[in-house]
Amino acid sequence: MKSYESLIEELYNRFPAFQQVGSGAYKPGLENAEALDAHFGHPHRTFRTIHVGGTNGKGSTSHTLAAILQKSNYRVGLYTSPHLADFRERIRINGEMIPRTEVERFLRQHSDEAFAFRPSFFELTTFMAFNYFAAQQVDVAIIEVGLGGRLDTTNVITPDMSIITNISLDHVALLGHDHPTIAREKAGIIKTGIPAIIGEAEGEVRNVFQQRADEVGAPIFFAEESNTMTQATPHNGGWLYTGTIAGDIWGELGGLCQEKNAATILTAVAQLRQIGYNIPDDAIKEGFAQVTHLTGLQGRWQKLADAPLTICDTGHNIGGIQYIAQQLANTPCKNLRIVLGMVNDKDVSGVLSLLPRHAQYYFTQASVARALSAQEVAQAAQPFGLQGKCYDNVSEAYMAAKQDSCEDDMIFIGGSTFVVADLLKYIHQQ
Repeated sequence: MKSYESLIEELYNRFPAFQQVGSGAYKPGLENAEALDAHFGHPHRTFRTIHVGGTNGKGSTSHTLAAILQKSNYRVGLYTSPHLADFRERIRINGEMIPRTEVERFLRQHSDEAFAFRPSFFELTTFMAFNYFAAQQVDVAIIEVGLGGRLDTTNVITPDMSIITNISLDHVALLGHDHPTIAREKAGIIKTGIPAIIGEAEGEVRNVFQQRADEVGAPIFFAEESNTMTQATPHNGGWLYTGTIAGDIWGELGGLCQEKNAATILTAVAQLRQIGYNIPDDAIKEGFAQVTHLTGLQGRWQKLADAPLTICDTGHNIGGIQYIAQQLANTPCKNLRIVLGMVNDKDVSGVLSLLPRHAQYYFTQASVARALSAQEVAQAAQPFGLQGKCYDNVSEAYMAAKQDSCEDDMIFIGGSTFVVADLLKYIHQQ
């Protein structure tokens, strides 16, 4: 009988993952998803769902909402992507990863028959999640969009609420080369009669969402206009949100982008209450304060060490890096050292143009086929005055930065989700 490891390896090999190979694994259109849905007996219809899309902030929003609902005594499924260290991170119930035995059972039972549909890796794992949530009788599942929205596999669900965090230029070859075009793809998760929460949107992007909501008859709520808090102040490594629907709240996630995410989450919670969810104020406070413990969220301005201060973050496009660059500029340190790697389908120049010139760079590459080589990143960085050395892998680059550092320095590791993934795997193995 095949081991768990060999089954997972086969899953990657037979059903190519976007995480590994990029656009070659992307299968636009819902025909396959709808066929698989019928094949598996529409498992998502047995539990309530909340659909979360957008360019940046999907993970933080999904995990925090899951934490809040867990503390409200709901049995909560959480489906997100990509994973960092372990495939099973994608599928959780009340913070617990799907057991290896359940992954094995699904793959042994279904991968051969499902192969007749020629599914993508994401299509198959989506239905693994739906099947598991149905079997485990979750009350509600937070379902994060994989890519885009309109044609994403997850769009077979009919949720209680659709959330779109924001729009930034990412996956432009697949979704479109300007913000309104990408917004139209993301807006595809807005459905008839179902409340839609929009995190950040202005101008033409806002019009796209409003037009879609009007077309399908969906009530729409813009977080930026919802007065969900009176103030957000950095506090104790996270944020203190004052004047919210639950009073004063401390959120443990410390990235600058979290102020925007918090407004989105609080707007969503207010509307979930309106449609009958029982969410006490204490659950909101505890969910914000304990999201990493309750859900296993990693890689969001995550502190790994104090001396030198060591932070990793999965932000990887202009929309995410703009916050990171600002936060790096605002963090006092003697020397800033940045371990940086990128993948080949991003706006590399756009990201590099935002990063601080005074830092010492440790250019590297993640262990995925999509990764740019360290030399390619270093070469692309030269016009922006970013100087440093090249390293063959993330662990070597990280160890070099650590060796060069004094206690008052800061080390930042990022540029790609997969750089952070390699780093966390290395640290967990030590």
